[in-house]
Amino acid sequence: MSEGVGTDKGVGAAESAGTGSSVRLHQLFEGRRLTPTQRRIAHCLVRQAAAVPFLSSVELAQLAGVSQPSVTRFAVALGFDGYPALRRHLRDVAPAGSEPEERSNNPYQQAVRAEIDNLRQLASLLADPGPVERAGRLLAASRPLPVLGLRASAAQARGFAYFTAKVHPDVRLLDEGGSMLVDRIDAARQAGASALLCFALPRHPRELLDALDHARDAGLTVVTIADGTFAPVAAHSDLLLPAAVGTGLVFDTVSAPMLLGQVLLEAMCDALPDAQAHLEEFDARAAARGLFVE
Repeated sequence: MSEGVGTDKGVGAAESAGTGSSVRLHQLFEGRRLTPTQRRIAHCLVRQAAAVPFLSSVELAQLAGVSQPSVTRFAVALGFDGYPALRRHLRDVAPAGSEPEERSNNPYQQAVRAEIDNLRQLASLLADPGPVERAGRLLAASRPLPVLGLRASAAQARGFAYFTAKVHPDVRLLDEGGSMLVDRIDAARQAGASALLCFALPRHPRELLDALDHARDAGLTVVTIADGTFAPVAAHSDLLLPAAVGTGLVFDTVSAPMLLGQVLLEAMCDALPDAQAHLEEFDARAAARGLFVE
């Protein structure tokens, strides 16, 4: 089973943090095998933690894009007698005065507000920094460090690899799939890699899951930044760090995963004794070359 922020094996983050209903909501899903439809409902619950306790099963079904019976089956799968019992529980864990405020019908504003909610949720999850700090140590110790991200996740992997290369001596970006991907993972392992960082955001390619399984079989510890503890990659990762994506626009928005990547890089710098020296050396070379406009 994977570890992660807010999971039992992730040093009990949800329990110890105790800040925000979205954190406590994660406890409902841990250790449960959810169907894709149920994962969709779970994702909706976490994203709309403040509003959901006041919705009917029909309204929640419409919000999640599923059928009303699916909502009922989801509640039963979580151990409740039905959706009314689940809703009572959600009201109990919702912070006081959390009834949804009147919001603009402007879809652009709604998308921004949803992203702000995702960042607030991430802040609550990071109340326990243990999982991120552990991930930072694992990645800092890996020589080389493979960073994997395919399709929609390639941009996040590329950005992380760009900055990490300024403090880590050997970062290997894996942002293309195909038959060569396994070869590149094997090459990193043979060169001494001990861990692999994966960015896994919707939609999740099948070959990504195969690549993670191969990496673990090869002896690499897989750290994954994903869109939730119930994401498909959870069972294929050793340490899962969740950050919700926004789904209100045509294409997903990923402010929280991007910020989590930078937080993870900060934790890596703390675990790399020469990180500051490398940054100062780069600044000196950049100044000598006139690399940046002042």
